[in-house]
Amino acid sequence: MYELKIITEFSAAHNLRNFRGKCEALHGHNWKVEVVVSGKELDNSGVVLDFAEVKSATGEIMSEIDHKYLNDLPFFIEHNPSSENIARYIFQRLQEKIEDKRVRVERVTAWESQDACATYMGESTTPVS
Repeated sequence: MYELKIITEFSAAHNLRNFRGKCEALHGHNWKVEVVVSGKELDNSGVVLDFAEVKSATGEIMSEIDHKYLNDLPFFIEHNPSSENIARYIFQRLQEKIEDKRVRVERVTAWESQDACATYMGESTTPVS
């Protein structure tokens, strides 16, 4: 099994509904996002997937959430925009975008600060709803 990892970032504002703490107020983060994809086989050029493809697909997702108020986005109207749900959103959207059936998204980690993150490792067939 091979794993590839890319790291990217985005900035956004949000507030956590029904949280009963400081994070219930409007605030923002500069999130660091780690994406790990895997595959059992290498292609003819000796790679699982071109890093550029993973970066491009992830970049499209980052443009959906970067410099946005997350609570206004359809997925986060239904799901609280916690780091857990942000990681889940990116995971599921990325799995939809990767068209190579030899490759799957293994996990996405959303770091909301230097020392706090959440990771989603889910069913790759689960659509974003």
